[in-house]
Amino acid sequence: MPDLLDSITERQAEILESQINAVRQVVTGISAMFCLDCERPIPEERRAALPGVELCVYCKELRELNAKHYRGNQ
Repeated sequence: MPDLLDSITERQAEILESQINAVRQVVTGISAMFCLDCERPIPEERRAALPGVELCVYCKELRELNAKHYRGNQ
């Protein structure tokens, strides 16, 4: 039984790693220096952490909250 659980846990870890890598590959490109919504500067740390970022943290959170609201997930 432990072998089966080890195998399942290992497979789940592989799937998670492949999903993370897939997302990392999609988000590439040159990051914006200024937020597209509010035009405030985007900090260098954020641009380095998320290649291709176009929004500041505040505007990104606002968009996510609006999307969640309109999907009906409150």
